[in-house]
Amino acid sequence: MAGGNYDDELPPLLQSSHYNHLTGTVSTALAHFIAGVIGSGVLSLAWSIAQLGWIAGPLCVIIIAFFALVSAFLISNVQVYTNPSNGTITTNHSFLQAVQSILGYENGLVSGCLVYFSLFKTGVVYVITSAICMRAIRQSNCYHKQGRDAACDFGDKYYMLMFGIVQMIASQIPNIFHTKWLSIIAAVMSFTYSSIGIGLGLAQVIEQGEIKGSINGITTTNPMQKVWLVAEAIGDIAFSFSFSLILLEIQSTLKSPPSQNVTMKKATTIAVFITASFYLCCGASGYAAFGDSTPGNLLTGFGFYEPYWLVDFGNACIVLHLVGGYQIYSQTLFALAERWFTEKYPESILTRDIQHLKLSLWPEFKLNRLRLCFRTAYVALTVAVAVLFPYFNEVLAFAGSIIFWPLTIYFPVEMYFVHKKVVPWTMKWIVLRMYSSFCLFVTVFTLVGSLQGLIAKRFG
Repeated sequence: MAGGNYDDELPPLLQSSHYNHLTGTVSTALAHFIAGVIGSGVLSLAWSIAQLGWIAGPLCVIIIAFFALVSAFLISNVQVYTNPSNGTITTNHSFLQAVQSILGYENGLVSGCLVYFSLFKTGVVYVITSAICMRAIRQSNCYHKQGRDAACDFGDKYYMLMFGIVQMIASQIPNIFHTKWLSIIAAVMSFTYSSIGIGLGLAQVIEQGEIKGSINGITTTNPMQKVWLVAEAIGDIAFSFSFSLILLEIQSTLKSPPSQNVTMKKATTIAVFITASFYLCCGASGYAAFGDSTPGNLLTGFGFYEPYWLVDFGNACIVLHLVGGYQIYSQTLFALAERWFTEKYPESILTRDIQHLKLSLWPEFKLNRLRLCFRTAYVALTVAVAVLFPYFNEVLAFAGSIIFWPLTIYFPVEMYFVHKKVVPWTMKWIVLRMYSSFCLFVTVFTLVGSLQGLIAKRFG
C-alpha cells in the first residue's frame, strides 16, 4: 500500500472504541448473516413455490441465491479502494461509503436514499411479521380449545404496539458491536422455526401419502392474476436474500489475519448455501403438503393446526428472531443518521450523554439524548407504517423488488468495474452487463406485480 494514505475522513459507520481490537470470525459473521437473512420470509417460500410450480419455483430460489453470492463477492472486494487520481486508499466500512468513495457523490446520494428505504422497509416487514406470529399463537390456542371452525379472528395492531415497545428499549443498545448475543439468539431461532416448518410439512406429506402440487403451480381463472402472483412470488424470494447492505458492516467486525476479505467470502459462501438449502427444504415441504391450498405463511396461515404447542413454539421463535433481526438492520441506519447529526451539530444538547442514567452493571453503556429521541421516533414510525399496510406477502414482495436490482446487482457491478478497471466490451464486461440487464427486467416485473397486489389489498 505504499504511495497512498488511508482516508480517515470517513470513519466506519458502526465503529466503536473496540475497532482496534476486532474479534469477529467466520462463526460470528455467520451468526450476523443468518440473523439478518434467514428471516420469517422463509415460511412464505412454500407459497412462492406454489405460484411458480415444481420446476420454476426451486430454480428461482437457486438462481437468486447465486446472484446474491456473486453480489457478496463483488462487494467484499471493494472494502479497500485506491483512488487512481490521487492514490488515496479508502477503507470502506459500509455499503453506502463504498458507493460514494468509488462511484462518486451522486451515485452515493442515490444509493443512500435506497439504503435508507431498504433498512426502513425491513423494519416495517419485521413489525408486521412479529404481530402476525403473536396473533397466530393466540389463534392456535383458540382453535385447539374451540375447534377449527371457531371464530378465532383477532387484530394485529395491539401486537404491533407490543413489538414496538420492545424495540424502543432494544434500540438503545449503542451499536452492532454490542448485538453479537442478539445475533446468536436470532440465528438459533431461525434454524429452529425453519426446522419446525420443514418437519411439519414432511410429516403431513407422509401422513397423506402423496406429494401435492404441479409443474405449473396454482391455477387461476384469470391469466393476468397468475402473472401478478408469479411476480409477487419472485419478489418474496428476492427479499429473502437481501443482505448486501450489511455485508461490509459485518466484514468490518472481523479480525485479521487472515484478511477480512478472505474470511468474509468464506462466511458468505457458507451462509448462502445454508440459506438456500433451508429455503428449498421449507418451500418444497410446504408445497408438497398443501398444493394449491398452500398458505402465505406456513406457521401463521394455519396450514398446520396440530400439534398446536409446536406451532406456538415455532411462532414464538420467529418473534424472538425478529427482535434481533430488527436491530441488525436498524443499527446501520441509526449509525448513519446519528453520525450525520453529530457532525452537523456537534454542540447540540442532544449529542450529550444523560449522565445520571449510566448503568453500573454495564459501564460502557451511556444513554444518549439523540439516541433516545431519534431511535424511539424511528421505531414508532415503522410501527405506524406497518399498521397502515399490514399485508405480509404483498409488502414482502414490494420490499424485495424495489431494491433488489439497484443494491444487490447494479451498484456492486459498477463498483467492481471501477475497482478492477474492467475495459468496456471485453468478455467480462459483456457478461456482467447482460447479468445486470436481466436482473433489471426481473425487478421491474416483480415491482409491478407487487404494487398491483398491494393496491388491491389496501383499496380493493
